[in-house]
Amino acid sequence: MALRAAFEAQRGHLFAWAPVMLGLGIGLYFALRVEPPGWVLGLAGLGAAGLGGLALWRPGLAPLALIPGLIAAGLVLSALRSHVVTAPVLPYRVHAAVEGRVVALDRSFSDVPRLTLDQVWIAGLAPGKTPTRLRIALHGDGGLTAPMPGTRIGITAHLSPPAAPSEPGGFDFRRHAWFQRLGGVGYARSPPVMLALPEEGAALIVNRVRMRLSAALRARLPGDEGAFAAAILTGDRSGISRGTLQELRDSNLAHLLAISGLHMGLLTSLVFGALRTAVALVPVLALRLPAKKIAAIGALCAGAFYLALSGGNVATERAFIMVAVVLGAVLADRRALTLRAVAVAGLIVLVLSPESLTGAGFQMSFAATTALVAVFGALRGLPKTVPRPPRWLRAPLAVVVSSLVAGAATAPFGAAHFNQVAQFGLLANLLSVPLMGALVMPAAIVATCLAPFGLAGLGLEPMRWGIAWILAVAERVAALDGAVWPVVAPGPLVLPLMTLGALFTVLWRGWPRVAGLVPVAAAFALWAQTERPALLIAESGGLIGLMGPEGRTLSKPSGEGFIALSWLENDGDRADQETAFGRPGLAGTPGAQRAEVAGQGITLISGRGWAARLAAACAEGWVIVPQRVADPPEGCVMFDRTALDTTGALSVHATPQGPRLTAARVVAGRRSWTQ
Repeated sequence: MALRAAFEAQRGHLFAWAPVMLGLGIGLYFALRVEPPGWVLGLAGLGAAGLGGLALWRPGLAPLALIPGLIAAGLVLSALRSHVVTAPVLPYRVHAAVEGRVVALDRSFSDVPRLTLDQVWIAGLAPGKTPTRLRIALHGDGGLTAPMPGTRIGITAHLSPPAAPSEPGGFDFRRHAWFQRLGGVGYARSPPVMLALPEEGAALIVNRVRMRLSAALRARLPGDEGAFAAAILTGDRSGISRGTLQELRDSNLAHLLAISGLHMGLLTSLVFGALRTAVALVPVLALRLPAKKIAAIGALCAGAFYLALSGGNVATERAFIMVAVVLGAVLADRRALTLRAVAVAGLIVLVLSPESLTGAGFQMSFAATTALVAVFGALRGLPKTVPRPPRWLRAPLAVVVSSLVAGAATAPFGAAHFNQVAQFGLLANLLSVPLMGALVMPAAIVATCLAPFGLAGLGLEPMRWGIAWILAVAERVAALDGAVWPVVAPGPLVLPLMTLGALFTVLWRGWPRVAGLVPVAAAFALWAQTERPALLIAESGGLIGLMGPEGRTLSKPSGEGFIALSWLENDGDRADQETAFGRPGLAGTPGAQRAEVAGQGITLISGRGWAARLAAACAEGWVIVPQRVADPPEGCVMFDRTALDTTGALSVHATPQGPRLTAARVVAGRRSWTQ
């Protein structure tokens, strides 16, 4: 009875919990170590349907029935999505001739053009084992010209399956690739050969228009300013230099490049305001037509056009769904910006792509939106006796409050995913975000409208001024002492605890909401006590990293750079690989580097003559060999390439009982994307 009374007190506010419960079921699915069997999913589906029926039959029991029902639905929904996107994954590394149709262009980690191909053919590989999609980075002297989307190409490439986590519990690129139906990645050192002209088709035509518009913008506005303009208008970030991108990240302005809620909101609000004003300026129309609804329809059309022009990536789709829900509320004569609207958008996104729950984009965008709606709703509900600021001060204050709230809401998620906090991000955003709304986006709209008349320059030049200011702010702020605070990667419980506690504090009504601060505090306490592994071993066996007093020492100054950078970032370490190699810690010679963890000697033997050093290394303790050893010495605890193919990357923790090993493949479990 007490529980039912508690839910009764929340009547009218419980719908906002629907995406939370659905998300719990989705999170449960991704946390499992094994793929749930069909009979479990069948029972969960029947349970979800039965509990949904009970909620309809007995409305008074709806909250109690829908909580487990939505959790079960989230579990089933995720499993179905994983099954629907099933596609072949490259079974092994190959160097072969490849044919395919270009469907997307971007830039790789090493800052070179990268192609995504579908309709793939790989020489020597059976059709049933050929991936549905491949991603190939174009390396080579002088740079390689990337073909337009829709073009069928041939190329000789080094290919491999999507990479396993660089350490146990680390980011699993295999899962990310699975839901993109990306079955292989690789690189090519020779240029692609065009086999057929770009094909027709709505999606490919839009993609070609995007790339041509991007090229035109970069030709009209040279340098990073044109690349920035292309990024915010077409979603093509391939022209932005790596240095500028790093400055934007270090100043917390990289979000301005992603076509997400800010850009979609600015565009649709500008179109909404312009259309509503235009109708109001004509008395005959203003008296006879619903100006607000006409403006909402026009803004919705503008948002849909922007979605198509930007390439329809996940962040933009999510932003459009949120805008569509808000504008739909306007058309239905409902209050637009409410937690109910945020919940509807969240449900739509989770139903369409359950895997987005685990991504930084979903977490940060909905954290910011939920916090902003909650805070401004609370401010709007203040008693009239509370003093209000003067009208001229309200807009600047709204910008400051928005930046503070959004920054505070997204900071933990950004720190957890990207291992850094921009110390002066609030300053950079206060100096840049208003200009995005007041100059850059309006100028972009003007340029778009005038382009058919050959007058796009009237909008592009003011847009360039605004972009130049933003880039200058990013450069100056990123150069400040202490601009970036590195953060250690949290454990698996930190973000779920923090998220659920924060959501309870925001969504629950009444004084018990303060109880939500307990799990938030517990999450921060767990984060502060995070202990990084004493030793990390790459799956290849060719790189190890030993934690020392100055940070992690790496066994080589170059090679396997992505793994090395991942380890250092997860440590909360801003050093590069060469600096980490130069630290003290590893003993021995370059061909036999020795570490010690909890009294256990561990030796990496590599280079020419490694076999001759094997027996001596085995006598001193455990041995790591980046080769396949056919006949290991008797009694030797050895991790050669064959063993590491089974275990994946290894971490070694120092405990009072001795070294404790953890294998990445054990932590990842047996899931659809790991087998």
